[in-house]
Amino acid sequence: MMSMVTREQVLKTLEGVQDPELGGNVVELGMITDVAVDGSAVEIGLALTIAECPLRSQIEGDTYRRVGSIPDVDSVNIRTTAMTKRQRAGLMSVARQRARDNAEPTLVAPTTRVVAIASGKGGVGKSSIAVNVAAGLAKTGYQVGLLDADIWGFSTPRMLGVTGRLEAHPQSKLIQPLDAHGVKTVSTGLIIEDEETALMWRGLMLSKALEQFLTQVEWGALDYLLIDMPPGTGDIQMALTRMLPQAEMVVVTTPQLAAQKVAIRVADMARRSHMPVVGVVENMAGEVFGNGGGQNLADELIVPLLGSIPLDLAVVTAGDNGDPVILAEKPGPAAIALTALVARLIEAVPPAELETCTGRIAKLLADLENGAA
Repeated sequence: MMSMVTREQVLKTLEGVQDPELGGNVVELGMITDVAVDGSAVEIGLALTIAECPLRSQIEGDTYRRVGSIPDVDSVNIRTTAMTKRQRAGLMSVARQRARDNAEPTLVAPTTRVVAIASGKGGVGKSSIAVNVAAGLAKTGYQVGLLDADIWGFSTPRMLGVTGRLEAHPQSKLIQPLDAHGVKTVSTGLIIEDEETALMWRGLMLSKALEQFLTQVEWGALDYLLIDMPPGTGDIQMALTRMLPQAEMVVVTTPQLAAQKVAIRVADMARRSHMPVVGVVENMAGEVFGNGGGQNLADELIVPLLGSIPLDLAVVTAGDNGDPVILAEKPGPAAIALTALVARLIEAVPPAELETCTGRIAKLLADLENGAA
């Protein structure tokens, strides 16, 4: 007598079908929309992230072979569709949680908000944005760290006015970040003899440097850790998504179309690595480079424009002197725009404690008390 094939049996078998890019099986990732069993015939609904998914044939083939290998299954029919926005959001949530569960341990607390300041190309003022946002967050009262992950092109020590060299604590043996303007800072520029020394490191050494900054630096309790990323989509970016899956990205661009198109690539890399893009910053806006490119990029990525920073000589002068322009006693156009950017970033990526029920109630009570005073 022929045994009955069950839906549960098919689903269990489908757990062996992996999505190579997302690193999970098609059942847990929510890619199986339906399983229908009619005697020895099985019909499966398979939803892929996009209709033109390059792995479509591989996933369909694995699904067909595995289900077809179940005893008493004579035919397998696969209905492949593209996911809805809601389904894609659910899949990314699962994939991101898997990345968190499998992440290597670091000394960055899980409650620390990690924001990667990234760009598709160099020369758009990414480091300047990272330094000023870090200083602005610290000025607001938050505990802030700044990791200069632009290993070859380090510039944050000069922009923050950091002097000295990184050293390890004699007891803990952990590297102690240097403090400037209330920002805990780590950079390869703080381990070499002078800022004119070239670091001729290859890919593996770059990733190892980032790993050391995350696992051997005593960051302490931070509300925010900003990471000044190197431009592009290379080894450092991939290592970051592996080691800090809670990281979120802000994309910096200048108004020109050429810069926007390059910036899209870094946003694509982030999303394919399950890193949310929380917004865009347009830098150097004004008569020289134009306006509106940041908004166009934000619209294309379907994220908010967090700020448009005008081209301002004060930014350059302040950076060269190690005093972030956002801290200027008499703020000019760029400092005012940067302060507004910091406020919008806090709204987009609020400190962890403000997202708890208790934190929200406490904030509400504080606001009510301030209003009554």
